[in-house]
Amino acid sequence: QVQLVESGGGLVQAGGSLKLSCAASGRTFSGYNMAWYRQVPGKEREWVGTFTRTFDGALYADSVKGRFTIFRDKAKNTVYLQMNSLKSEDTAIYYCIRHVGGKPFGDWGQGTQVTVSS
Repeated sequence: QVQLVESGGGLVQAGGSLKLSCAASGRTFSGYNMAWYRQVPGKEREWVGTFTRTFDGALYADSVKGRFTIFRDKAKNTVYLQMNSLKSEDTAIYYCIRHVGGKPFGDWGQGTQVTVSS
């Protein structure tokens, strides 16, 4: 059983930066691709990006490409989402989750709220 706990959200002005963390407990996630999603109340959850273990790098949604970076620290069993040049439209609850076959796998965590003020 893997439990994922997201943290690092908060209130930031447009143009600012935040770094979100996703800590795994119960089992290492080094054997999995790890993805970040975000959700605005009343809307579907949106894929943000995936860290792929195959080439040790990440793929991103067009909406965040060039501004967001996903990386991981194996020793800490943690995946990060570095968000720069934040925009008001980045306001959402952010979630991390394992990815298998390009789809979310396992239980969602509680997420972390990111609010970008314009």
